Amino acid sequence: MRRPLRPQFPAALALALTAATPLAAQTPAANTTPPPGSERIKEVPSITAVDPATIKPGQILFTDHRDNPSAPENSLIPYLDWQKVRPAEAAVLAPYPGYKEPDYTVTVNGVTKPRHETLKIYVAEGRFVVARPPESIDLSAYANLGFIQKMDPAIKHRAVAMVDVTPNKDPAAAFAKRPDRPWCEGAGACIESRYDLEGKLPLGVKLANKLEDGSSKKIAEYVSFQSELRVLGPDQGAPLQALTKVEAPVAGGLEQTIFWVNQILRFGKFLAVFQPLPNDPAKTVVTTYMVLAIKGDVLDRKAEYARVPVLKNLLPAQVLMGNSSFNTGTSISAGLPVYARNRITTFADAVAKR
Repeated sequence: MRRPLRPQFPAALALALTAATPLAAQTPAANTTPPPGSERIKEVPSITAVDPATIKPGQILFTDHRDNPSAPENSLIPYLDWQKVRPAEAAVLAPYPGYKEPDYTVTVNGVTKPRHETLKIYVAEGRFVVARPPESIDLSAYANLGFIQKMDPAIKHRAVAMVDVTPNKDPAAAFAKRPDRPWCEGAGACIESRYDLEGKLPLGVKLANKLEDGSSKKIAEYVSFQSELRVLGPDQGAPLQALTKVEAPVAGGLEQTIFWVNQILRFGKFLAVFQPLPNDPAKTVVTTYMVLAIKGDVLDRKAEYARVPVLKNLLPAQVLMGNSSFNTGTSISAGLPVYARNRITTFADAVAKR
């Protein structure tokens, strides 16, 4: 039996798992210069606790549940706990209804064993108001490759055929298949993306690879992922309204689901929900979500790097949460909090301009 497509997961690539989503953000830890648009972000404990009518023009409410930023893993929640603590969120933001942590078999030295994979979840939420009614916003204008290509120039995208989607064609990736339909069926776009790590991270990858000299699989200096992009109609509004808690009908939504990543990440999703602003239907309140599912064992690999001085700042949780000296820029290599804020800001600007 073939071993599932599972690359090694050293700490140097912990940051890479953020790529599981073509969408971005702000809040530097190791970075001291606030990224563009950061002054527009208003940090709140809960976006649903703020009356959307009070959101100022150009302002974006944001939370990623980092109640204690000094603890790098503070905003990460085990998948099973996520389902219990925030069930409406998990129901909509999981890759598909009924999604469970992966179970598959691995063969090592001729011995086949079952494996259960635990996941930890990062969720960022944003909310902003557009000075136009929902019916004037054409969501199909965002559900295409051209729009995604404009969102972050550091990430390169290309169209991929449904038959070439990895979980659809490779038996070793069967655990990542949808049970109800093939990935990308009926989607507005089927996309393959690549992000080359920036700054010091490629050097960190090379150093981490030296610790894996006995392994046949090395860490890549890039992250590649596949995703589908689709428009959600008002007929899917009930679970979306339960998620946003805005007392207004759902006009529609835009959803990008990342279902295959070459390393570190297991899935990701970006969701934007459009609703008329309560008591002012000439405006639209947009609620955005960005979720990334990180393999639990990635965060557990610390000891082998702690003994190498230059890799001490590459501990997975530090890099992921932007608390490492290896973090840089405003894209994926900056860490999840920066990437999420920048991506939501970029999306808000795109919607406002159209």
